[in-house]
Amino acid sequence: STGTLLPDEEEELSFEAQVKLVGIYFDEGRRVKKGELLAKLNDAPLQAQLLKLQAQHKLTEEKLFRQKQLLDRDAISRESYDQVATELQTIEADIKLLEARIAETELRAPFDGIIGLRLISEGAYATTQTPIARLVKISPLKLEFSIPERYAGNVSPGFPVKFSIDGISKEFQAEVYAVEPKVEINTRTIVVRAFYPNKNEELKPGRFTSVILILSQLDNAIAIPTQALIPEMDGEKVFVYRNGKAEKINVTTGLRTESQIEIKSGLKFGDTLLTTATLQLRQGLPVKLDTLVKNENLRSNL
Repeated sequence: STGTLLPDEEEELSFEAQVKLVGIYFDEGRRVKKGELLAKLNDAPLQAQLLKLQAQHKLTEEKLFRQKQLLDRDAISRESYDQVATELQTIEADIKLLEARIAETELRAPFDGIIGLRLISEGAYATTQTPIARLVKISPLKLEFSIPERYAGNVSPGFPVKFSIDGISKEFQAEVYAVEPKVEINTRTIVVRAFYPNKNEELKPGRFTSVILILSQLDNAIAIPTQALIPEMDGEKVFVYRNGKAEKINVTTGLRTESQIEIKSGLKFGDTLLTTATLQLRQGLPVKLDTLVKNENLRSNL
């Protein structure tokens, strides 16, 4: 199966307000922490309104204190006192609303991650549709791939998955954490996601992968490359190298993968299998070996 590496978290950052951008506080491509201030919009008018409301709040608090003293002496009505108390509550609500609007002028990192390239310049007018940068979390990574619906019962959270990437010689190990509950109608496949720790952040999201699922295992089985098998009318055959010549032998096959076929009988450990130019070979043809791979490589876990 094939798959794609995805970031654990990804977000295109933008402001909730529409004001002039007055500050950018991040360096492209560097790591940022959750809550770190990344950019700032002009909030001068809002700060002025906040100062005004805070002054009104102080005056109204003092007024309410005096009203309470008068109320305790029955010098004013309860209605007069409640009117000032309501006025104070209204100012407090306005302050909270204004503080929320001021908070919207600050762009902070929603999670730990690596910030990408800057997409806007300081001094530009930012809107809710203006992307500032992209933030991604790449440790761990998610591996997304699809499996045929017939294997749905074999794969569940905790199932081990191996994958490889072109250009990288090592094989990687991931673990399934979620399986889509619905089969894709057009492809008859099920989407699966696995976590890869990516502790050293050596892999980047977006990379194409080859995924290996070991649904069953046969220890010490003989497996050959699919291109080495020759299907004929009277059965399946392979060529082996014996005494400098090609010898065709009958084989019985078993399990198959995209790249390998199990040989249940016909081959034994120690045989030298011919795997290239098999269509040009014939019984008894003299051959010269270019590359000899130890037969131990025929052992496979299918």
